[in-house]
Amino acid sequence: MKKWMTLLFLVIQLVGMASAQEASPLKVSLPRVALQNIPFSVQLNLNPVFIVQHLDQDVPIQINEKTSGELLFQDSLHISAFGEVRLPEIKCRLTNSGHAGLVVRVGATVLERQINILPGVLSLLPPLLAILLALITHQVIIALFFGVWLGVIFLYDYNILQGFLHTLDTYLIQALADPDHVFIVLFTLILGGMVGVISRAGGTQGIVDLLARYAKDARRGQLATWAMGVLIFFDDYANTLIVGNTMRPLTDRLRISREKLSYLVDSTAAPVANIAIISTWIGYEISLISQSLGPLGVTDNPYILFIRTIPYNFYPIYALALGLFLALLLRDFGPMYRAELRARKTGQVLGATATPLADLATVEVMAEEGIPRRWQNAMIPILVVIGTVSVGLFYTGWQAIDPGQLEGRSLISRLSLIVGNADSFSVLMWASFMGSVTAILLALSQRLLSLAKAIDAWVQGIRSMIMAAIILTLAWSIGQICQELYTADYVVSLTRQLITPHWLPLITFLTAGAISFATGTSWGTMAILMPIAIPLAYKFPLSHPGIDTAHATGLLLSTTAAVLAGATFGDHCSPISDTTIMSSMASGADHIDHVRTQLPYAGAAALVASALGYIPVGFGVSNWLCLPLGVVSLFLIVRFIGKPTAG
Repeated sequence: MKKWMTLLFLVIQLVGMASAQEASPLKVSLPRVALQNIPFSVQLNLNPVFIVQHLDQDVPIQINEKTSGELLFQDSLHISAFGEVRLPEIKCRLTNSGHAGLVVRVGATVLERQINILPGVLSLLPPLLAILLALITHQVIIALFFGVWLGVIFLYDYNILQGFLHTLDTYLIQALADPDHVFIVLFTLILGGMVGVISRAGGTQGIVDLLARYAKDARRGQLATWAMGVLIFFDDYANTLIVGNTMRPLTDRLRISREKLSYLVDSTAAPVANIAIISTWIGYEISLISQSLGPLGVTDNPYILFIRTIPYNFYPIYALALGLFLALLLRDFGPMYRAELRARKTGQVLGATATPLADLATVEVMAEEGIPRRWQNAMIPILVVIGTVSVGLFYTGWQAIDPGQLEGRSLISRLSLIVGNADSFSVLMWASFMGSVTAILLALSQRLLSLAKAIDAWVQGIRSMIMAAIILTLAWSIGQICQELYTADYVVSLTRQLITPHWLPLITFLTAGAISFATGTSWGTMAILMPIAIPLAYKFPLSHPGIDTAHATGLLLSTTAAVLAGATFGDHCSPISDTTIMSSMASGADHIDHVRTQLPYAGAAALVASALGYIPVGFGVSNWLCLPLGVVSLFLIVRFIGKPTAG
């Protein structure tokens, strides 16, 4: 009897489940909002009962706007008895703003859904508000929070209270729930702890004393900073944090402003990682190129294509050259000139109203009297970090690939493939932890610190990075807001009509810069623009009279490079960019002062890249002529516009 009751119970449950599934054979998912005249995605999910009922049938799919009856999408779906059911990608576009109704028909099933359509210009307001408030108030946390809040208000039907609540319980939480973001925060905090230990153990002062023997003036100090930034080319995050934290005590002693230090750090980190043939960027860049070439039927090796784009990657090359010339000639212009003059004459490396993101020069992390200043206690942990990153990138990359993929490749190509497939975030975590452990063991083995004092110094170092972690979280949140508000899609739609074959590289560079500046992400910009720019650059010139094969190839290479360069440019000078924030943090600079003083330099490099790079190559001028002309122009700008800061 008990068995029959159990069986009856199971049958009842199965019938209930089948009835529920039969009652809702179709699920329709829409984004929270869409933009006027910007395509948005509609996702359909069919339950198993519906699929079984329509085996070997062609099921029509149709989507109409409810009020006007306008046809938005029409297709048919064949449900085969074998294989997976593949639903078509559904893109719809509405021309009116406000609340719109969609009528979705799949076979005989009809569902209605509502979606809020916003005017496109609203998608620009959250990042613009954040940028404007940051520049006006010098309070980047407040600026970013209000930018996120405004975006969430738009997403939740202009409801101010819901916007505030969901800013706290949804978007800030989601920013920290991303595993990659957690890796970055922990890496930043733990590396800050390492710096705290080596500072308390006298290592930071020791490395300053060592470098001071060679970098005895501001020129050599800046050149040493620039050179270290170029040498640590394999990862922009590691570059930023290592160079900024290592060189800050020395540049302070040489009366180099924190604004200048953060500029030198920022202007080498992403640019050199972008064009390096072996870096954590290379795999991502090549994968985007490969995905964009695939639908075109192009079988060219994406890595070789990337190598060929490097001489067209004008902005990163010019940014590196400009930083070198500023350090070499010891000249500056704009707000940076005033910052350098202040530091040189008064010794005040920070402005009177500056609020540095991280302060590792406080009494809590300085070496006590009588502790010897040994440079090894700083250099060894730093080398452990660099060594762990290098070995870790190779190890994780090797584990991620099939050894057969290496056959027939050159040594450089093999290394690039390995590093490109590496798990860089895990490696950075390993490196920061190993660096911290090494710093603590060195302090204990030489009896410079007790275990309690070493741990206290490590915790103090972490505390100094808390503000930066908060700002990074807010920056990621506003990036998510921009994604949900289709900010990048709107910027692309504004510029798409301006594109012609000859102007394609310039328009691509400026569009990528605008998207990256507004969203604060270079990688996100690359992912958005690469699938658009490469097909345009490949197909458009072929149908245009007067463009031969060599010119068409140049347009493809320069346009591809323009995506990478523009993404770096916008990210380089955006106050909501994570790498810009990390540069301020590692250098102990006021974030808004860093952005304000860096903008003229980034703008100068971008202007030269546009005028002497992307415009000429668009009209067929050789990039090998453009490159030296741009470098010489930057030298002349520094020489004749810049003012000497030696004092």
